[in-house]
Amino acid sequence: MTETVQDMTGTVEAMEPHLFAPLALRGRPLLNRIVVSPMCQYSAREGNATDWHMQHLGSLAVSGAALLMIEATAVEPAGRISPADLGLYNDENEAALGRVFAACRDVGQSLIGIQIAHAGRKASTHVPWEGGGPLRPDEGAWQTVAPSAIPFAEGWPMPVALDRNGLARIRDAFADAAKRAARLGLDVLEMHAAHGYLLHEFLSPLSNQRTDEYGGNREGRMRFPLEVAAALRNVWPRDRPLVARITGTDWRAEGLQVEDATAFAHQLKALGFDYVSVSSGGIVPKVRIPVGPGYQVPFAARIRAEAGIKTCAVGLIVEPNLADAIVRNGEADLVALARAFLDDPRWVWHAAEALGASIAVPPQYAAATSKLWPGAALAHKLD
Repeated sequence: MTETVQDMTGTVEAMEPHLFAPLALRGRPLLNRIVVSPMCQYSAREGNATDWHMQHLGSLAVSGAALLMIEATAVEPAGRISPADLGLYNDENEAALGRVFAACRDVGQSLIGIQIAHAGRKASTHVPWEGGGPLRPDEGAWQTVAPSAIPFAEGWPMPVALDRNGLARIRDAFADAAKRAARLGLDVLEMHAAHGYLLHEFLSPLSNQRTDEYGGNREGRMRFPLEVAAALRNVWPRDRPLVARITGTDWRAEGLQVEDATAFAHQLKALGFDYVSVSSGGIVPKVRIPVGPGYQVPFAARIRAEAGIKTCAVGLIVEPNLADAIVRNGEADLVALARAFLDDPRWVWHAAEALGASIAVPPQYAAATSKLWPGAALAHKLD
């Protein structure tokens, strides 16, 4: 609920919830602290955004969230998780995404960003609703790559360990995708270094067993992701936020730990990154994760405190009071929701109602707010 404070005269004044406090990143105004997480839709054709992306992102562009992040977008064809992944590696991809972005910009107030990625050894798979397992050669499978020739799981194909030429190609592909995103006018660029995909594969000792300067100790394992980060910083406009999705832990004793994540975040800050969004897991299958409301928030809080960089908390943040408490308690500067927005694209409006905040809504939809529609309390069980 809205907080109250008492001044020296005894007058009680209401304070807006922390979740709805504005925040500026490199001069880009965020209306609140709510982010729509990147959510893979597996609905692209040859990497090109389709009408599905138009309706999906268009709906979320009027959600009231401060920042709308476009799904993990491959920097080269071999970096796609599936053949239906979004890409930003050629002119056709750029034009198709530009059409969707322009429509979202026209109707919404949210800043719009994009997460660029390479799936590494987890590429070349079926879409989730077809099982999500690796494609067979007769189904169009392609050769996957990784830091080391270690399959993701039993029954998965053997990836090729990247040589120096491969590393340079992928680093440049990230930079080229960033240039395309900048040309389109996107507000925020996010480097994907989590969820078991390529950059995370370099960071984790579970997947990186190289013996050259790109493996071994923590500094070696960070080297390639930091080279990619530096390449992005060199090409991404300085007046637009540059951020990263990182992993807080592999949930395995012999894997990446929060101390590693903190060291990585510290280096990203030194390069000029503005915040890190902290999730976990994904590097190996069959890991026991203690999932519960806000279960990944402690990683964001520790990294924020020890690395001195802004953080975005993710992971089963559904209830408005929890989201507000995360920001109020200084555990993170932003909160990101994914499936909560699929379930309720108007989550921001309902959170504002529950917390007593005042927000603007598109005038076309104002008739559905509680001020104008008696049914709102019945529909959302508001007191």
